[in-house]
Amino acid sequence: MRLLLDWIGAYSTTSRFLAPLVEAGGKIAWFNPVSLTRLRPRYTNFRTHRKIVVCDGVVGFTGGMNISDEQTSEFHGDRAWRDTHMRIEGSAVRALQRVFIEDWSYACGETPNGPEYLKRATARGEELVQIVASGPDADVYAIHKLMFAAIASAHERVLITTPYFVPDEPIVSALVTAAMRGIDVKVIVPAAGDSMLVDLAARSYFPELLAAGVRIYEYLPRFVHAKTIVIDRDLAIAGSANMDNRSFRLNFEVCAAVYGGQFAQRLAAVFEDDLAECREVKARQLDREPLVQRLGEATARLFSPML
Repeated sequence: MRLLLDWIGAYSTTSRFLAPLVEAGGKIAWFNPVSLTRLRPRYTNFRTHRKIVVCDGVVGFTGGMNISDEQTSEFHGDRAWRDTHMRIEGSAVRALQRVFIEDWSYACGETPNGPEYLKRATARGEELVQIVASGPDADVYAIHKLMFAAIASAHERVLITTPYFVPDEPIVSALVTAAMRGIDVKVIVPAAGDSMLVDLAARSYFPELLAAGVRIYEYLPRFVHAKTIVIDRDLAIAGSANMDNRSFRLNFEVCAAVYGGQFAQRLAAVFEDDLAECREVKARQLDREPLVQRLGEATARLFSPML
């Protein structure tokens, strides 16, 4: 059993808490730790935000869920975060495990190998699943390109759920252009996020998007942490990447793109269920915002490349 934790993301996880796992034979590694003996300011901002679980090389899980009390109804009841996670079987599990092995190798210099890893798998369903990983170690920015291409190629609908909505100029252009082409573009964001600065920056994009015909909804019951996109009836994307520059270019992220089959319809149905618990943002509502609010949004937007 191997557990890889981001040094900043899991800063409150103590060695005492992890001790029973280590005593049972589990291995722990920390991604990009920072210390006085290993101070690398240039790389400190590069974190792994990936959520990956692979069991026996046969079953994989990925999506938006962290292993935390906030996302567990057992501890937080109705206040637990609303999230979306995927269970994957078949050959895509190999690709998901390869991403984990690369991260593990970087974190501790050890590359797991043996017959129990990267097992050859046969197709298990109708859908074609593509695992897309990206990070600051390569200038391809594959997830950003995947999202941009998906939105730009839509013919019928674009359904987006994201907890952090601070899109860069290409994504804004893709959304605006899609809406102006008559595509049904809808975006769900939290009514109240866990970062006031991000919330303010996100709202600074609303006027331009609403003017183009994009419809924006705020999820009311609790914090929505799902990161999903549905394009038309053939493509669904779920993973760890938010729609912001940090996920596009600074964090190590992973997404699963599912083509064909019924998954897109299932994810669209979940989106419609969430809409029932949202309020729609209207342009006239933004026009009535006090000057202090608008100044705060404009100021927060200046920090959008770092959010």
